[in-house]
Amino acid sequence: MTQKLRISLVLFVVAISGCTVNYSFTGADIPADADTFSIQQFQIATPQAAPEYGLVLSESLKDLMLAQTRLDLAEKRGDLQFEGVVTGYQIGNAAISSEEFTSLNRLTITVKVKYTNTIEKDKSFEKNFSRFVDYDSQQNFSDIETELVEDVNSQLIQDIFDASLGAW
Repeated sequence: MTQKLRISLVLFVVAISGCTVNYSFTGADIPADADTFSIQQFQIATPQAAPEYGLVLSESLKDLMLAQTRLDLAEKRGDLQFEGVVTGYQIGNAAISSEEFTSLNRLTITVKVKYTNTIEKDKSFEKNFSRFVDYDSQQNFSDIETELVEDVNSQLIQDIFDASLGAW
């Protein structure tokens, strides 16, 4: 009887050790074989964006990936690869007041992202992401630009994360 119990226990342990469950509280759907990610500095293709904005966006995405996944950052050629270009950085009218003056302005930032999943190639994509934030037209844009860009940035990087690794 003891011999049968031992054999059953060994078979059970062997069977269980072959099973893997990939669960994440962030909703990330990371391939089991993926260990690394890499993010190339985002390029700027619009003269309105600050020259350092590509670096800021790249670093923000790295921070999110490190905080919400088990993956390690690789300098180049990670299992999951991100690169992108800032293609739009516009300020426009968002709302007109009753006196036909602009009451709200809108900052819109557009980024073209190439995501390469070297393990599950069918999940790779190249697509545009665009987000905006409205602000009072009486405010001087240069006084609030940093705050507005941070707001749009957080939305953009979450959209990029969700599109690449979101399992919802």
